[in-house]
Amino acid sequence: MELEHLLETVHGFDGVLDLAPDEASGAPEIAWGDHFLYWSADGAVPERVQPYATVVTKDYPDDDRSDLDPPDRWRVNVHVGRARFAELTGEDTRHISDRWDFAVADVMLPHPVYGALGWVSVVNPGERTSATVLALLRDAHERARARAERREPEPDPGT
Repeated sequence: MELEHLLETVHGFDGVLDLAPDEASGAPEIAWGDHFLYWSADGAVPERVQPYATVVTKDYPDDDRSDLDPPDRWRVNVHVGRARFAELTGEDTRHISDRWDFAVADVMLPHPVYGALGWVSVVNPGERTSATVLALLRDAHERARARAERREPEPDPGT
């Protein structure tokens, strides 16, 4: 799967907000070219909410085990929760083994930094993982929508 195809699909989700920092955004240079995906009914960045998924296109100082610096390598990361994480990886978020090669492509992996929080990742999704990745993104998007809707104040019946 090409990165552009993944983003095109996600951009078709109702209420998606894709923060994609660049030089003009004022964001730190390290984040340029990456994508932070939120559910947002009004297109505004939600306050006190983490993205439900990210796409990173390079290594970060504290996250370099996926070897993303070579050309055409990228990683999609999705928050799936602890139960789904166990189904996808066979691991308990409290005790992730050290058997993982986080640089291998097209394999469902615990996130190398945030796996313990229920995040999975795939480097360059391909034939084996693309359909699952897209389904996980849609599910994460819908869960983010449901959380946001639960947080919305009830309308005043007197107005």
